[in-house]
Amino acid sequence: MVARGRKRVAQDSEKGILSPPGYSAIPIKFSEKQQSSHYLYVREHKVREGTKSSWPQKRTLFVLNVPPYCTEECLSRLLSPCGPVQSVELQEKPDLAESAKEPKSKFFHRKPVPGFQVAYVVFQKPRGVAAALALKGPLLVSTESHPVKSGVCKWIRDYADSVPDPEALRVEVDTFMETYDQKMAEEEAKAKEEEGVPDEEGWVKVTRRGRRPVLPRTEAASLRVLEREKRKRARKELLNFYAWQHRETKMEHLAQLRKKFQEDKQRIELMRAQRKFRPY
Repeated sequence: MVARGRKRVAQDSEKGILSPPGYSAIPIKFSEKQQSSHYLYVREHKVREGTKSSWPQKRTLFVLNVPPYCTEECLSRLLSPCGPVQSVELQEKPDLAESAKEPKSKFFHRKPVPGFQVAYVVFQKPRGVAAALALKGPLLVSTESHPVKSGVCKWIRDYADSVPDPEALRVEVDTFMETYDQKMAEEEAKAKEEEGVPDEEGWVKVTRRGRRPVLPRTEAASLRVLEREKRKRARKELLNFYAWQHRETKMEHLAQLRKKFQEDKQRIELMRAQRKFRPY
């Protein structure tokens, strides 16, 4: 009786799902053994007029409350019945403005988000978004054909994936450095072109570039600069500027002479005591 009552309450709660305004709820389950459902809240991705977005309009689905065990491949598989999925990207928080997307690396991954995430799902056609908004569930994340590993099995797989191929890693690093060098060369050429050229209002942009290159901000360079400044201050320091300094210097000099005289006197007495009569 208690189990039937709980099951009836769960069914009633699923029929009357409460979701944020403007969102549709899609129930999902990790596996068939799970009784309760987790809900994804989805809506069409829209921005204000005059605001640019890196996501295509009318083809992007914004997803909230994505659980940690739901990966990009898993989310793409769950929404693939709605239409062909072009790309899926998980993020810690929504994009507030347009930002340049850096190409993803196979070896250097950002720190994974420990909690729930948001997702941007881009369909190839706009009807995929409409179908996803009308999608009913519950959807299964882990199935026999597409199992999702968890626990120790997931840790072992993540560790195996973290060991990179040295040759492929070298190729990716070389490609990144070439792109970076090209970008820096373009910025330097642009700065040279703008140097000394007044703008529309007649102002000239002042840069930090000069005849002498800027010293590298390293610990060794900083120590050399400090030592050079210390020697320069020592040369500029005035000796015996005040009368009392002059008197103290004379007294120290006399004390050193008396000390040396006593040492010489003792040395002579010692030599006389050690002297012996040697006729032959």
